[in-house]
Amino acid sequence: MSADRAHFPPVEPVAAGLKGRCPRCGEGRLFSGYLTLRPGCANCGLDYGFADAGDGPAVFVILIIGFIVVGLALWVEVSFGPPLWLHFIIWIPLAIVGSLVPLRLFKGVLITLQYANKAAEGRLDGDK
Repeated sequence: MSADRAHFPPVEPVAAGLKGRCPRCGEGRLFSGYLTLRPGCANCGLDYGFADAGDGPAVFVILIIGFIVVGLALWVEVSFGPPLWLHFIIWIPLAIVGSLVPLRLFKGVLITLQYANKAAEGRLDGDK
């Protein structure tokens, strides 16, 4: 990533990540599958080898969707007291769909922010 000498107009990292586009040119695709990264950008040639979102997107999704689903389930239980089977029918699909949809968006945003901020692995003073 430090050997990048090409000149491209600045790309808004959040917008490029939400669209699943290249963090350098904003045109090429970032993903080849639902969550699988392409090896590089077909438009500008940027190697996506630097990209490592790790577990960050999953943690954000779990915390946000978990808060929403558990809060709504508790509210429905206290307010209406439906049977347990109805809770399963409502909250399990909502949690699954609610987790899968934003996962790709969060991963794209984290990768484009990594590129925009030139994020790298942490080093100690003695490392060269």
